[in-house]
Amino acid sequence: MYTYIVIMTDFSELFLKRRTIRKYSAEIVDETTLNELLTAGCRASTTGNMQVYSIIITRDAEKKRELAPLHFNQKMVTEAPVVLTFCADFNRFSRWCRLRKAEPGYDNFLSFMTAAIDALLVAQTLCIAAEAKGMGICYLGTTIYTADKITEVLDLPAGVVPVTTVTLGWPAEQPGQPDRLPLEAVVHNETYHDYSDEDLNSLYRDKEERKDSAEFVRENNKETLAQVFTDIRYKKADNIHFSSILLQVLHDQGFMKNK
Repeated sequence: MYTYIVIMTDFSELFLKRRTIRKYSAEIVDETTLNELLTAGCRASTTGNMQVYSIIITRDAEKKRELAPLHFNQKMVTEAPVVLTFCADFNRFSRWCRLRKAEPGYDNFLSFMTAAIDALLVAQTLCIAAEAKGMGICYLGTTIYTADKITEVLDLPAGVVPVTTVTLGWPAEQPGQPDRLPLEAVVHNETYHDYSDEDLNSLYRDKEERKDSAEFVRENNKETLAQVFTDIRYKKADNIHFSSILLQVLHDQGFMKNK
């Protein structure tokens, strides 16, 4: 018989009002607070209880300046008090296995995906804990675009690949919330329900009719919001280029021995 003490907290308001923070105050994130967030993050679910991830903390101003161009010089990299790089990491676990007379077989793409999922679960759990304290966060998708250079700057050994970066600090802004598609756009009951053209027109209507969406279209001299995504923000040529970099990183870091 086990007795659990459960403290119920209603996080619905936190989630429904959350927003991405790109501007931070000069107030530091003290060691105690950061350790609390890291501890909370590391309670996240993990495949097989292996915890195949690592978190690199960057506080040093010079190191932030090294990282900044690798995140396309987004200002929050140098302005946020803390930058956290979350890595898929089979280095530690594999070395432990060998110390215990067990031969690891984690030099393959499946293992990278396992570790990457672990790292992302930890990142999101930490972010939720930070926002519950009134702090602000911003995910940087640029991490996988320049994973080769980030690997060098952070001195990551074989078996370790950066998968996402989060800036963390106390907010110095109250930006508007980004839009979200309605639930019926992303939730499927029992099996996947593919979309008719009519469905797509309905599901994306609010997004397309937003004032900021119209401004994106106009500023980029495009006809539709979709063209802003395909022709400007996430171009096919860029996707192919950064895919080749990431695949090379996975090869170099030992995750592509699939035979």
